[in-house]
Amino acid sequence: MYWLRKRVPDDLRAALGKTEIKKTLGTKNPAEAKRLHAAALAEIEAEWAVMRKGAAPGLTEALIAELEQEICDRWVSHHRDRQQTFWRISEFENLWTQVQRPRPPTKTPVEDYADSSMRRFAYECADEFAAERGLQVDDDGRLRLAKAASRGLQRASLAMLPKLGWGDVARGVDAPPGPTKVGQSGANRTIVAGASKPLPFSELVDGWARERKPVERTVYSYQRVLNALKMFLGHDDARRLTADDLVAWKNDLIAKERSSKTIRDAKLAPVRALLQWAVDNRRLTENVAQRITINVKVAQAKRKRSYTDDEAKVVLAAARKEKDPVRRWVPFLAAYSGARVAELCQLRAEDIRTIHDIPCMVFAAEAGSLKNANSERALPLHPALIAEGFLTFAATIKEGPLFADLEPDRFGSRGGNATKILSRWVRSTVGLKDERLSPNHSWRHRLKTLGRRYGLALDNLDAITGHGRKNVSAHYGEYEMRTLLRELEKIPDFMKDKTNEPAG
Repeated sequence: MYWLRKRVPDDLRAALGKTEIKKTLGTKNPAEAKRLHAAALAEIEAEWAVMRKGAAPGLTEALIAELEQEICDRWVSHHRDRQQTFWRISEFENLWTQVQRPRPPTKTPVEDYADSSMRRFAYECADEFAAERGLQVDDDGRLRLAKAASRGLQRASLAMLPKLGWGDVARGVDAPPGPTKVGQSGANRTIVAGASKPLPFSELVDGWARERKPVERTVYSYQRVLNALKMFLGHDDARRLTADDLVAWKNDLIAKERSSKTIRDAKLAPVRALLQWAVDNRRLTENVAQRITINVKVAQAKRKRSYTDDEAKVVLAAARKEKDPVRRWVPFLAAYSGARVAELCQLRAEDIRTIHDIPCMVFAAEAGSLKNANSERALPLHPALIAEGFLTFAATIKEGPLFADLEPDRFGSRGGNATKILSRWVRSTVGLKDERLSPNHSWRHRLKTLGRRYGLALDNLDAITGHGRKNVSAHYGEYEMRTLLRELEKIPDFMKDKTNEPAG
């Protein structure tokens, strides 16, 4: 049987009356023990954090649900024979949207008296409930109790409307659902108050995707993340998901040696976005992932970098020997434009055109999905590409994709497969093994490096690479092709001497 053993910090020994925590994990399976260990450790450390803040770790979803129901019952009973005019039903939906932290009981916000009165009353109900039960709640706990009180007041006020016709009826405002009773054994893995039936994670992805209309790859990625979370939890109900669950999942990913950046950006961020959609669309009452994050510090030795001059020459010299159009032209295009490989691989014959007498390539949404609005742009061809013969190659394609033989991936993107093809080619055939070098994306790094080296105007450099504009003024006016060409020409043709061998 596997056990968890954890030394009690010196500052908590007096309160806990022991020097070590020892707890059975209840399994002999190593993989299961590893998962349970991470979850149990997260729970212990969370309790210690609460103790350090001076709050008792006794606030559970069961108590929160109890408060909501108690307030609802009291309000109905109190106003059974008299009109209720205090609680403004129409204000409930936005009651807490501007309040991130609870205010001290002695302070009242002045921006909107009606809203502040409702919030203050909810806090008073929360404080009374906590005092009656001897709870010492911190600011977060007090806010959770106040929100529960407000849900109870809203439910009660709406429940009386059909019978009595009182209050201010807000069209389209539904009563928040009632609390789900949570048994004592379920207090640590709680059900969000108000759940009447399970909310499958897939419904969050489907609803979010219908509204946001992201690219198919993003939907696929989000589905995979939620499937992994579902496997970890052992259930498929977003209403049962808690902040403690997410902390345990995060710790499990850390134990599996996932990078902090991957955990933050590729795991927690999608979950947070989907839960927020559910809150915004009244499917959930709170986003339990809102404050779950991880510190990301990338060691300098692991940061992605540019191609050096010598490395760039090695790759492009190898590209010159290639017959395959992708390996022959995509590295050159990336080297002298800084464009993404996915953008380059979906270029069509009609995207190579002349604008104001300047040969250009145009990245258009009609050719395929682009990363963002800034990605849709026209870009002059660097003179090095013309000298290399790219226009001659493009002229051989009468219509349609320049790289038609490149098979699209499952999402219809030629760039997906090209990325793999070029990465293997750079690593195996060309022989560049440094993990800090990204065979495709390092061309974008390189163009930024060259832009700084040769003094390109930074706003024009961002327009060339399709990066977001840094300030409001950058959105004024246009980026003319002759202006962008003037900037690009500051970068020399480092392959101009075709006999030049890169330094060894």
